[in-house]
Amino acid sequence: MRIHKRYISALVALLFSMPVMAQVPAPAAKQSKPVLLKGATLHVGNGQVIENAAVGFDKGKITYAGPLNGASMSGYEVVDVSGQHIYPGLIQPNAALGLNEVESVRATIDWREIGDINPNVRSVIAYNTDSDIIPTVRANGVLMTQLTPLGGTISGSSSIVQLDAWNWEDAVVKADEGIHLNWPNMLIETGNSRTDERLKRMADRRDETILELEKLFRDAAVYKAGKRESENLKLASMAGLFTGAQKLYIHADYGKEIIEGVNFAKKHGVKEVVVVGARDAVAVADFLKANNISVIYSGVHALPSRAEEDVDMPYKTPYLLHKAGIMFALDYDLAIHGIRNLPFIAGTAAAYGLDKEQALTAVTLNTAKILGIEKQAGSVEVGKDATLVVSSGDLLDMRTNNVTYAFIQGRNIDLNNKQKYLYEKFEEKYKAQQQQVPAGATSSAGN
Repeated sequence: MRIHKRYISALVALLFSMPVMAQVPAPAAKQSKPVLLKGATLHVGNGQVIENAAVGFDKGKITYAGPLNGASMSGYEVVDVSGQHIYPGLIQPNAALGLNEVESVRATIDWREIGDINPNVRSVIAYNTDSDIIPTVRANGVLMTQLTPLGGTISGSSSIVQLDAWNWEDAVVKADEGIHLNWPNMLIETGNSRTDERLKRMADRRDETILELEKLFRDAAVYKAGKRESENLKLASMAGLFTGAQKLYIHADYGKEIIEGVNFAKKHGVKEVVVVGARDAVAVADFLKANNISVIYSGVHALPSRAEEDVDMPYKTPYLLHKAGIMFALDYDLAIHGIRNLPFIAGTAAAYGLDKEQALTAVTLNTAKILGIEKQAGSVEVGKDATLVVSSGDLLDMRTNNVTYAFIQGRNIDLNNKQKYLYEKFEEKYKAQQQQVPAGATSSAGN
């Protein structure tokens, strides 16, 4: 098919006419000199709050975090953030951020692979650091995410990345840290003969899937032990599950599915298990506690799972998990564009039982512990990466969340993004239109 030169010229002109400010900001330069933030309220991330605090960092690492009167300012570039709040950078688990840009454009979607059993698939190599969505997420304080593949029974491996990088290699914080297993759904008979026939076929397929998983995990354990005849990438990619080097993330919501999936993993010698989704986690809290299972809870801003549940059950589930002694993190599991709302689901949890610092921990230090990166992230403590945010108001409240500075590994990142650009653009448009309206006339701007 021939394309007329006129259309090509128009397309090129359109591309070059796009405003530079609407593009993804370039990654920040490496920290070149020590920085000291002074005068803010420090929310450490471990439950501790320090008024009139200071945080110093050099070469990407935190060198001081404590009262201002104990800080040495010699050699530091001092930034006065008096009256503001310092928080650890928030961490979003279980996300396809950078793997999926526009739902309706297939070429921008790279979050799953063909087939049902893909433990060897690595999500991180598909990560698009130029995603327009990433800057909008950073602007609300989310600075790290767990890149998670979707689809199939075993989706592949996830990796932890920081959100300011030229490419996926620069972004990686911890590569291939876990394998994701979507536990087969249990089915409930309805009493309708036609529906029951369909459900029976689905139940048969479920049984076949579990048998396939049984064989896979047995083979992987044998392969890891060194008894092999040839190289097998699928089995080799699962070796870390049996040594504790990798976690098995079991995606399940229904209580019986959670129990079945965890028992399956334990039977096959998997060392570290995390349940993702976990809408019924409170119902099986004793089981989770007895088996030392952590939870990534995905349902705070969701409807109740059952008609008989309290309407605010999803909101108060984090408090009930905390009360039961379950290690948990919070996950904004709706559209990837909504990941910027991660601080606000923590705020909702704080309004329904958790105190503010416990809620903050659920999106910072707890998440870091579950993902295995607590030695470098999740709290503002000496020796950890200087990945933190400064907000003029409460970060967990959508009315006052206003990030003024964000640092990733000590680098002062650009907080501009496409949404801010469009807001400013159309604000100017409507201001100009209002100024042109004669006195006493009614403006039709925006109609």
